Amino acid sequence: MMRQEFAEARALTLLAWLAANDELLPVFMGATGVGEDDLRNRAGEADFLASVVDFLLMDDRWVLEAAEDTDIPANDFAQIRAVLPGGNLPNWT
Repeated sequence: MMRQEFAEARALTLLAWLAANDELLPVFMGATGVGEDDLRNRAGEADFLASVVDFLLMDDRWVLEAAEDTDIPANDFAQIRAVLPGGNLPNWT
């Protein structure tokens, strides 16, 4: 099982990728209501990082692009999310 510190480090890498993505960052900010200050001030918070991973998991294309650019395997995204706060929700399917 992935350790929380490792998951947070990976999620922080994904946040950095998202922040550098001029096309996707405004979509994230609009969907979540966060501002630029939030990106800087909350980057170290596990629950904020969870929201970044949740956002990316909404679209397979985003996952694949982020995976390619960050060298984080696309298959790891769900595991990263599972380790972060709120990720241990039961799967009802």
